[in-house]
Amino acid sequence: MSHTVTAEIVANVLSVGVEVGQRVEATDEVVLLESMKMEIPVLADVAGVVSEIVVKAGDVVRDGDPLVIISRA
Repeated sequence: MSHTVTAEIVANVLSVGVEVGQRVEATDEVVLLESMKMEIPVLADVAGVVSEIVVKAGDVVRDGDPLVIISRA
């Protein structure tokens, strides 16, 4: 079973804080976004293992775009 972490706003991706295969806990920061000169951390909603990273630094995302996919054990 997997869970997709999505963007909640239109923003630029400043950095990706995880790697494929990394174990994350709920509330771990996975991506850092920037919008209107504000940094917005995106947190994992669930614990699991990062199975896919959909974005990279410099990408522009919109509300609902997938950022990271987490596989739950």
